[in-house]
Amino acid sequence: MYEPTSILLAEDNKMDIELTLDAFRESRLKNKINVVHDGEEALNYLLGTGIYSDREKYPLPGLILLDLKMPKIDGFEVLKRVKSTPVIKRIPIIVLTSSKDEGDRIMSYDSGANSYLVKPVTFEGFMDVVKKITEYWITLNIPSPIK
Repeated sequence: MYEPTSILLAEDNKMDIELTLDAFRESRLKNKINVVHDGEEALNYLLGTGIYSDREKYPLPGLILLDLKMPKIDGFEVLKRVKSTPVIKRIPIIVLTSSKDEGDRIMSYDSGANSYLVKPVTFEGFMDVVKKITEYWITLNIPSPIK
């Protein structure tokens, strides 16, 4: 079974961060989850620039959970940049957003998203989403080599 060394959660809403982390803890996920709070920070992490240059401390994630509506650089731009950068383009990206807008969904897939999930409003709903993410993306999916 393949387990990513870490998961990158790119989310600016503090309550959504806590809800997501609580749901992963509750599901007993053993993978480390690194959190970034805007698109610029997400790209710095993924490209290993600035404070994220130490790859032992900040390893490339095996999975990215990406919110779309973030400050500085939005999730769409993060998607486009990641999917056009050879060293990181194969990292699966799950858009985890509150947007049910069809245009956002289409633009996400056109920009390279591997999956599009709407954030549930209840903890039980988040638990269900986390369980499904864990079952498929972490347990069943055999990822493409990142490097």
